[in-house]
Amino acid sequence: MNERTALAVLEGELEAAGDDAAVVDGLVLTTDMLHETTDFPPGTTRYTAGWRAVGASLSDVAAMGARATAAVAAYAAPEFDREELLEFVRGARDVCDLVSAEYVGGDLDDHEEFTVTTTALGRTDDPVFRSGASPGEVVCVTATVGRSGAALEYFDRGEIERGNDLFRFEPRVEAGLAVAPHASAMMDSSDGLARSLHQLAEASGCGFEIDSERVPIDDAVSEVTDGAEALELATTFGEDFELVCTLPEDALEDAREASPVPITVLGSVAEEGVWMDGEPLADRGYTH
Repeated sequence: MNERTALAVLEGELEAAGDDAAVVDGLVLTTDMLHETTDFPPGTTRYTAGWRAVGASLSDVAAMGARATAAVAAYAAPEFDREELLEFVRGARDVCDLVSAEYVGGDLDDHEEFTVTTTALGRTDDPVFRSGASPGEVVCVTATVGRSGAALEYFDRGEIERGNDLFRFEPRVEAGLAVAPHASAMMDSSDGLARSLHQLAEASGCGFEIDSERVPIDDAVSEVTDGAEALELATTFGEDFELVCTLPEDALEDAREASPVPITVLGSVAEEGVWMDGEPLADRGYTH
């Protein structure tokens, strides 16, 4: 049973399961777990790991259109190295500072591999869920996609500094706050753009028609590949933590003006199916 199948099982038991975060009386709550073997390529510094792990949870808060307030992390490793531990905390604190949240601590434990569990909190009185998209609206993404895929290529090449730089992303908290008053549905692209579209379509009971030429591929992708491979990396690798949202067409310009990062229209909300350039877009993306 993979992660998505397991989540589907849990949705039958937990009414609130299925969105990027839970919302309880205006409090937004989310948790994530990352492992060295699956989430941190060789060469990832502890500073980057702290930034990225906590940033992943902050991104879930952003996807609900909430203001991030605080984060904690449970840090587990075979042994505690003073400098590694300090660098992890500094990375976690810096990504929180970037979105005006506070890193307030966590837990320490022994484990056979470096593993991090993070929890982030936020607040909103009007959350945006995945389930509100309607045919006739536009579907959009913030900034660019493919950055993390390019980072992995740099790690593989041994260009560690560039890989770490690309791996430290900005959680789109401010963009989420700007888009939320206008958006009908929203989530982050942690599992990849293609998979996010399928997840939004399933949650909203709709479909999407996407134009591949509109996909805003990050400049870093062109440094490592081009052509069809660049589009494939940008749409299926995942771990970019951008926001994918749907908007009524007459709300698009207001959302763009309010957002601190560009918002690109990928296509439109359809009745059913997920299509790119008139062909079915496969449900492919990051799988744990």
